[in-house]
Amino acid sequence: MMSDPIADLLTRIRNAGNALLPSVDIPHSKMKESIAHVLKREGYVSDVVIEGAVATKKLKIKLKYEGRKSVIDGLKRVSTPGRRRYVASDEIPRVRNGMGTVILSTPAGILTGNEACRQNVGGELLCFVW
Repeated sequence: MMSDPIADLLTRIRNAGNALLPSVDIPHSKMKESIAHVLKREGYVSDVVIEGAVATKKLKIKLKYEGRKSVIDGLKRVSTPGRRRYVASDEIPRVRNGMGTVILSTPAGILTGNEACRQNVGGELLCFVW
């Protein structure tokens, strides 16, 4: 049993990128699907596909590379099940001097830090991607 499914998602993506795999299969959940779509929208992955029947749904995330190097340099889980981190819209941190992306869970859904600032909503810091 997984205690932190989001950390598992990030670890699987990180390991697949290090192994230069074209894609990675991850057990489906709505939260993981939303995070994967944010990664696609921000240009970190090339495609997100849902496969399988209702009970055995999987997310197939197709990774993006520049030559033999993954587009994703790093992924870091911020808010954990044991220590949740919440921020207001004016406290959203910058990742790598603005070169990375913050992913938040907000009342408006899963958003990047820039989208949350524009909509003036805060929320739980899920992860940093750079």
